[in-house]
Amino acid sequence: MFKHKQATILSKERFEYLKAKKRRKVSVLVTQLVILVVFFAQWELLARLNIVDSFITSQPSRIVNTIINLYREGQLFHHIGITCWETFVGFVAGTVLGTLIAVVLWWSEFLSKVLEPYLVILNSLPKIALGPIFIVWFGAGTTSIIIIALAISIVVSILEVLNGFTATDEEQIKLVKTFGASKFQVFTKVVFPANLPVIINSLKINVGLSWVGVIVGEFLVSKSGLGYLIVYGGQVFKLDLVMASVIILCIAAGIMYQAVVLLQKLLIKKHI
Repeated sequence: MFKHKQATILSKERFEYLKAKKRRKVSVLVTQLVILVVFFAQWELLARLNIVDSFITSQPSRIVNTIINLYREGQLFHHIGITCWETFVGFVAGTVLGTLIAVVLWWSEFLSKVLEPYLVILNSLPKIALGPIFIVWFGAGTTSIIIIALAISIVVSILEVLNGFTATDEEQIKLVKTFGASKFQVFTKVVFPANLPVIINSLKINVGLSWVGVIVGEFLVSKSGLGYLIVYGGQVFKLDLVMASVIILCIAAGIMYQAVVLLQKLLIKKHI
């Protein structure tokens, strides 16, 4: 009944277009799932037939058993929780601070010109090189790991958002200025709303960067977390543990990215 009612509201061409679009979306999703299933099935089969050495490559069934063992030992959610918390804090801090600094630099052209070469140098610098310095300054613990994640994401956030702010349509800015708008009003009524997509893109980039920062930090100093499990598994040649940690990492990063996509949809819906 609902479909019939919808078809009467929409034109036939529009209804067919939406139907084809939905069918295409479903076919893409099904194809993606098939690729994933075929990949894991082939991996398992090659390992069982001893075509690949499961000691070096592990295999899906052993990875599942490793995850189950970690759960039974009470270690699974402990390590996942620590890594996710460090990533979330680093992600939020990097995005919020980066956006606030971008606002300050947009507000003050003089300050922006002064800091431009420093930002370019910091953006080019491999932030991982700063890891040992942060460990000396903040100690071998969670704080250093979060600071590493923050250092990796904040400069990218500043440059990405600032470029968006400075590229805002000048005609729109001139229009609100002709009505006597202050700089604060120009920012809140034109610049910031126009750059919501840019900020969302910055969030998407920061998802990956924050995970990189946290895993690198856990490689260097942590005694728990998914990064620690990867390093420990490599040191004692437990490739099942390494692969299990990497797969959990992929799932967690995917969920976080989808959360940002959901936020993007909500913001777009709110501003339409």
